[in-house]
Order: sequence, then C-alpha cells, then structure tokens
Amino acid sequence: MLTCLKNVHTIISCDTQDRVYHGTDLWMQDAKIVRIGPMDAAPDQTFDCSDMLLYPGLVNTHHHLYQYFTRNLASVQDYELFDWLVALYEIWKGLREETVRYSSLCGMAELIRYGCTTCFDHHYVFPDHCGDLIGAQVQAAKELGIRLHTSRGSMDLSRKDGGLPPDSVVQSVDAILKDSVRIIEQYHDDRRLSMCRVVLAPCSPFSVSGDLLVQSAKLARQYGVQLHTHLCETKDEQNYTLNRYGMRPYAYMESVGWTGSDVFYAHGIHFDTAELDAIASSGTKIAHCPCSNMKLSSGVMRIADMMERNIPIGLGVDGSASNDASNLMEEIRTAYLLHRLQLGKRAPSGYDLLKMATAGGAKVLGRDDIGSIEEGKAADCFAIKRSAMDLVCAEEDPKNLFGTVGYHRPCDLVFVNGVCTVKDGRVLGMDEEKTAEAARKELHRLLENA
Repeated sequence: MLTCLKNVHTIISCDTQDRVYHGTDLWMQDAKIVRIGPMDAAPDQTFDCSDMLLYPGLVNTHHHLYQYFTRNLASVQDYELFDWLVALYEIWKGLREETVRYSSLCGMAELIRYGCTTCFDHHYVFPDHCGDLIGAQVQAAKELGIRLHTSRGSMDLSRKDGGLPPDSVVQSVDAILKDSVRIIEQYHDDRRLSMCRVVLAPCSPFSVSGDLLVQSAKLARQYGVQLHTHLCETKDEQNYTLNRYGMRPYAYMESVGWTGSDVFYAHGIHFDTAELDAIASSGTKIAHCPCSNMKLSSGVMRIADMMERNIPIGLGVDGSASNDASNLMEEIRTAYLLHRLQLGKRAPSGYDLLKMATAGGAKVLGRDDIGSIEEGKAADCFAIKRSAMDLVCAEEDPKNLFGTVGYHRPCDLVFVNGVCTVKDGRVLGMDEEKTAEAARKELHRLLENA
C-alpha cells in the first residue's frame, strides 16, 4: 500500500544532519519511507498533515511491562530498590500468561499512544508452571502493531543463595539456556525492518550467578543477539559486588565478558570516570531511565560526561511500577528538567533528548533501520497538531518542545512500518474498554493471590 502524508507542516527528521522539512509530502510503502517530497504517483490512502508536526517514532530502551500491574501500590511507595524488589516479588511470583498478555497490552498501548513505535522489554520473572510468557507478550505486540524487542531475562540466585527473589521465580542455568534457545529460534527476526527481535537479559549482578552471565554471553554471541542487564543502578548494588566479588559492578561485568557493542546496560548511574572511559572505548551502551531513578531515589546518571565521550544513550521508561507511567514523551521532559537542575549549561537540550529517544534508542538496540525520518528507513513516525491550544508558542521551536514545554496529550497519528496504529488518540489495534475490563479482572486475581 502506498500512503501519502500530504503537505506536512514540519518534519523533524532526527537524522545525522538534523534536517527539518516544511510543507512537504512523506510517502510510505512496503513498511518503509520511500520519498520525502513530491512524487508522481497515486496514493492508496492520504492523510492531510498540513497542521501536523511529524517526528520519528520514539524508541523505548528499557521496560518491565509485567510491572504495569503493580504500579501505584501504596504499600511500597516509600521503598528504595532492594526493599521494593523484595516486597513486589511476593506479588510477581503469581504471574501467568494472562497477566503478561494484559499488562503488555496496557503498557504498550500507553507507549504507542504517546508516540513510541519500538519497545524493548526486560522480562526476567518466570514462576513455576507460568506458561509461555514471552509468547503472550509477542502476541500482544502483534495485536497493537508495535515493534518489539523482547528479552529472555533470567534469575538463578534466590534468597537462600544470597539474592533477593524467592525460590519460586528462579531457575537453573540449564533451564534458562534451553528456554533462551527456544525463544531465539521461535521469535528472533534479524531482517531489516523486522517487528520482533530477542535479547538475552540476566536480571542483575545481585540476582544471577557468574556462570549464568558467562553462558548467556556465549549463547547470545553464537546466535548474534544482544545482551542486556541492570548495572550501577544503586549504591546497594555496588556494595553487593564489592562484598561478594571484591570488584565494583563494571569490573565484574568486564570479568565475565559483558562489555562491547552488543551489550547495553540499564541505568548506569554510579560509574566513576575511569569506568566511563572504559565504557566509551568498549562501545557498550546505556539505557537512561530518569523517572525510575528519581522515584526509587537511585541517583542521577552522569549524562553530560557520557555525551562528551560519545557513549550511545537511549531513553527508557523502566518498569511501570518504578515509574507509574509508560510514556516516553514524559521521560524526555523529566530528563530535561532533571539535568538542567543538576548541570545547568552542560545539560542536554530538549532536542538532544528527543534524539536520544529516537536515533539514540535505535543505536542502543543495534538497529540502523529505525530512529529517524529518512528515505529507506522504517515508516515509523508520529504526528501532533501544531494548532492545538497546548502548543500556542511552543510550536515556534518544534525540535525542543518535548523537553522545554512538554506535551501531555495522545498523538493524533502514529504509524509503525507504514501502518496507522493510532488515530485521534485512539489505539486502533484494540478495543480499549474491553481490554481494560479484562485487565482489571486479571489484576485483581494477581493481587488477591498475593
């Protein structure tokens, strides 16, 4: 199908040249952008975009969609990370396929409604007899039409081993590796413009063994998939690795082969300067989650120092329970204000953060086919009406507005691989009211069982 976004008022491309187009057409066909500008062709469908600001689809580089069902719980609101995890594992050990299906539908619907077209999710809780949780998530993404990087996360250290989770949600290394192979072979698609890829993602240094990290890295490199874990999120984690392994977290990761351009960490708050230099040299990448870091009192990432070293950075909303939202636009705004407060003139601009949420996220996920509006790239984009009252004066600088002013309404249009997934703020791939009703039933089962 040939689709024309007609006479787009402004296109913010986020390409390497930071091009901005005015009053031109954008053409999409066979899942990709085929032309920016006039084209002598008859489109199959046309969208009038003369009042629209058009952006590349946002790329979420860290999430825990299952946590959508434990957000805003009063009992854990004042906890920091370790205590927060211990309390919530008692709920999460009741996860099953229906929980992951509906939490994924709700979380990804919120993401896509606010312009996110690619979601990486870190799922690492696999209770006994829980069913095919990754399969449930992949199916939910297909229904919504969102691009998904799913992960086979894992934990093999329970409380009896010095970890945080209960025995019922950890697995043996052999079981984890066997299921990782199944998931890669069943769901990973490394073709250009693919809609689903798989990442291997042991949870964190304080919930997995060194053997699991080493074996996961070997398996990932055998299959050519990426590696992901939490790292340097809190001082508690730093103390844990120092006490258990005699090393800071990054040195420990180096010792088990977890650095390089196929590795991305979530958070990366507590790196020292020498570690930042090593990360830059290795090509390792970072997912920055400011809302979560603030809510859990984890700290502030050294974003200016990372940018000066050209460390690849993407933005992530993190688990909904440690953020309470799945809105990457809000993450841009929060990051802008947080770093302005701390860094002043050294802080990233609103446009810098928009690029982290687009082209930066694409690089973190190891993709060169998404993250910017360019001919030949995936037709992933979103549009908002510039004439909306919310944008009076804000539309004067469309490159920076998500950081400097913020935008608090669902998108008017969202496209993924050239398919319209959101129109006038409504997610087209779901019955929102019916899904919400079913999701609440599953949520109540989960909480009551805990």
